[in-house]
Amino acid sequence: MTIVMIMLAVIGGAMLSIQAAINGQLGSKVGVFKSAFLTFSVGALVTSLLILFFEPAHPVTLLDVPKWQLVGALFGVPYIIIMVIAVQRIGTAVATVAVIFGQLAMSLLIDNFGWLGNAAIPFSFNRFGAVICLGIALCFIYASSVAEKRRS
Repeated sequence: MTIVMIMLAVIGGAMLSIQAAINGQLGSKVGVFKSAFLTFSVGALVTSLLILFFEPAHPVTLLDVPKWQLVGALFGVPYIIIMVIAVQRIGTAVATVAVIFGQLAMSLLIDNFGWLGNAAIPFSFNRFGAVICLGIALCFIYASSVAEKRRS
């Protein structure tokens, strides 16, 4: 089951890159905020249908959870807006790897300290190595993008 979850996460990541590339193009034509609005409107519609037809009943509602947990919904807005802007300027690959670098760095802090109600998973040499490798990958991808722009 772990392999299936990892593969689904990889597919989700691939879909985010496709979304970033499409939204970058759309944002350059109709505007950043209209592109973001479309993303959230369609997402809200699709999610509403999924809730209506597939979500099992839960004893707790959104009104019953600690209010700080609702703040997580706000983090999607800056992500979409940043990606629409960034993809237009630095390309899909650099923007995506930069996002993943930020996700990895923050997730390691959340794991290490057990923030936001998550189980603590101590920082290790292997995790540090992963951050370094991804940072190096970001540098290489960015450098190749800059070199390609100079040739063009």
